[in-house]
Amino acid sequence: MHGLGNDFVVLDARDVAVPLDGARARALADRRTGIGCDQVILIGPGSDSDVTMRIWNADGSEVSACGNATRCVPVLVGRDVTIRTAAGLLDAALTGEGATVDMGAPRFGWDEIPLAYAMDTAVMPVGWGLLEGPSAVNVGNPHLVFFVEDAGSVPLDTLGPEIEHDPLFPERINVNVATIRARDHVLMRTWERGAGLTRACGTGACATFAGGRRRGLLDAVVRLDLPGGRLTLAESADGHLLMSGPATHVFAGEAKWEAFGVGTGDAEG
Repeated sequence: MHGLGNDFVVLDARDVAVPLDGARARALADRRTGIGCDQVILIGPGSDSDVTMRIWNADGSEVSACGNATRCVPVLVGRDVTIRTAAGLLDAALTGEGATVDMGAPRFGWDEIPLAYAMDTAVMPVGWGLLEGPSAVNVGNPHLVFFVEDAGSVPLDTLGPEIEHDPLFPERINVNVATIRARDHVLMRTWERGAGLTRACGTGACATFAGGRRRGLLDAVVRLDLPGGRLTLAESADGHLLMSGPATHVFAGEAKWEAFGVGTGDAEG
């Protein structure tokens, strides 16, 4: 499945448990020797929700949230669902093209990002090369947002990994560059923690919207264009972030489970 080109191997473990760990997720995600994806998603049965969702990046690191993958869940299940993630309980509703997800309220505390030490997170007094004064926000995943004149010209392939691994971020960080075309229109690109340059990042879009709202730069409903396509972001009356956009089921198949690490049997994805 994919959301605006941010692609996933989705394992449906609602009926049969799937023994997934970081090493096996990394093998599945390998684009040369595995199936290939940005993230591996495991959908399981819920106790206080319709389903659960766990997320591994291509490098095998497990993360708490993925906006584009969350939109894929109701498309896979075929109905509106509540989803229990490590970041909390999310509501996802089917739309004509994909889904709308309530991603919850953004968090701005320096220790909620987290940062290594206290500082203002609205306009941080730090910089890396051409990029200065970012906003920091946690929307289930930690993000930096740089508002720049031309997001397309920023060398994220080199600055992204440098910033991701900076000691200021004890859990690493996702890096977004955004250009505000109007109060209701933003262009953005993302270097994703554990995955690299990606065609779309749903939590990055939410973080950019939240950071722009906090600085008074954006309206309460925004069109956000990424390399893979467009998302719509809105702020609800209770301060939650609502993300709407496409989700696509590309194909279903079977593979030999032992090809992706130690184990036996077949797995369906």
